[in-house]
Order: sequence, then structure tokens, then C-alpha cells
Amino acid sequence: MSAAGARCGLFSPSLSGALDAGRAQARGAALRAGASVDQLNGVQQRAHAKAASVPCGSKDLTTAANRVRKAFEGYALLQRMNYPGDRASWQADRASSATIPFWRLSQTAGFGGDRLVFGLAGRNTELLAVATFADGARPYTARLVMRDPSLTLGPYLRARAGGGLADNAAPRAASRMFAPETRDAAPAPTLLPTGAKTGMSFRFPREAADAIAQLDPREAITIEFVIQARGGQEIVRRAYVEVGDFAAGRAFLRVS
Repeated sequence: MSAAGARCGLFSPSLSGALDAGRAQARGAALRAGASVDQLNGVQQRAHAKAASVPCGSKDLTTAANRVRKAFEGYALLQRMNYPGDRASWQADRASSATIPFWRLSQTAGFGGDRLVFGLAGRNTELLAVATFADGARPYTARLVMRDPSLTLGPYLRARAGGGLADNAAPRAASRMFAPETRDAAPAPTLLPTGAKTGMSFRFPREAADAIAQLDPREAITIEFVIQARGGQEIVRRAYVEVGDFAAGRAFLRVS
């Protein structure tokens, strides 16, 4: 229905966002169940071809669109959603505030004694990594590292053999890196990991969020925090986040 809706202008932007969220979540579930990307792309192409062959004024299409609108009435009332993955979950919250920044779509992670919250925050759904460090470390920069689809044939899923989430991150030679646009040494308390008093926040470009949404839900991305040691050498601490249903959660936020 997404393809037919876009071609014929059947649905509002909000309802289209709901359809996008459902499509992204279904795609993620199919990949986790063992379907290949080629299989899913084939299904999508056939669906688009079918949608293109149906006249916009078709009685069957009108009936189907009305059913979608009816189902959307209940979905539109949802304010929060949980998107569980293989090893981590995304929490989505459609509420917003003009004055208090808080997480709209987030995943938490621990790395060593340090803790991270990563995701989309604030009314402008900015892509943030907010971390607190057990030893009071103050990274001078951060790097967001993820697989580059143009350099690979698919995700690296070694963790299915018993490893941790880090094993599902692509090697550096097959990855792309995003640098932060801003660094905040005193992020809003509402963005800090639970119980933390201090932390560091790094905002990444919107292009990075678009790139995450294109990845396989089973793979991991890496957030590297770079610390300048007393001797001048760099120390890098790495946190890992599961891609999961990031795309579905982001689409859910567009529902109003």
C-alpha cells in the first residue's frame, strides 16, 4: 500500500509514516528470520509493479485504502514503542517538548565501566551520543563508524557464532566514519544515562542517521570516544550499538 499510496496520494504524511514504520519493521523481522536482501528486494519490486498496474480510481484500491485508514486510528494514539532486537532494543517516544530536550529514539549500552545513550533527541531529532565515564574522562572528539555498503556485499554477522555485539561490527577497511558536528561538555540532565551526574555529548550529521537506516538490523555500529592521555597519546574507548529497528523507530516518530 505504501507504493500505491505515494503514487495516488491516498494517505496523509502521518499515515505514510506509519506505513513506512511497519514496512521497515517487517523487513527487519524477515532478515532476522533468514531471508536474504535479494529476496526482500524482489518482493518489493513485485509489490511496486503490482501497485503501478492498479488505477488510482480502482474500487479495490479505495477499499484497501479505507481499511488502512481505519487501522491507523488506533496506531496514531500510540505515544511509545519498544523495538526489541537480537541483543538490544530501541525505545521510541513521540512526545516532544519545546524547552526540555529528551530522547525520542534511544538505545543504551555499557562499555567497560562507562555508559552510553545513543539515538535521536529533541524536537529536531538530532543524532546524539551521550556518554558518562566512570573515571571522569573527557574525550575531545568521537567517531561514528559503520559498514559502508558500497565496499561490502553484506553485513558481518560473526556474533551469531557465539561472540558479542562487537563481532557484528564491520572491520575498519569496510567501514565509513562520521565526525561529530558539535561537542557538549555539559549535556542536559534529561539526556544523560540513568543516574549519571556528568557526561559528554556529541552530535552527528543527519546523513549518519540516514546511513544507519540503510544497514542490516542484525549488525552493529561503533561509537569511538577519543581521549588525550597525559603522555600525548590517544586512547580510544569503543561502545557498540545494534542497528536493530532504527529505521522503523525513526519512521514511528513521524506519525502525528
